Amino acid sequence: MKQPKTTGEHIIALYGYIKGLKAAVTTIRTNDLKHMHADIDKLHDKIDRLLYWILGGLGATILTIVGIFK
Repeated sequence: MKQPKTTGEHIIALYGYIKGLKAAVTTIRTNDLKHMHADIDKLHDKIDRLLYWILGGLGATILTIVGIFK
């Protein structure tokens, strides 16, 4: 890569660098974060189902224990 020699060349190089960063951030924001959000929602649903199964099993166990001691 050619090194800038004057202040104007430095500024132009910085503008190009910033433009590249903006493009990278836009790509991450529009593409990668949407996929991550969808994956987190799927995981959240699975954890909710597991929690309901555990609570249901715990409730059934408590009812069974209470029924045995009555």
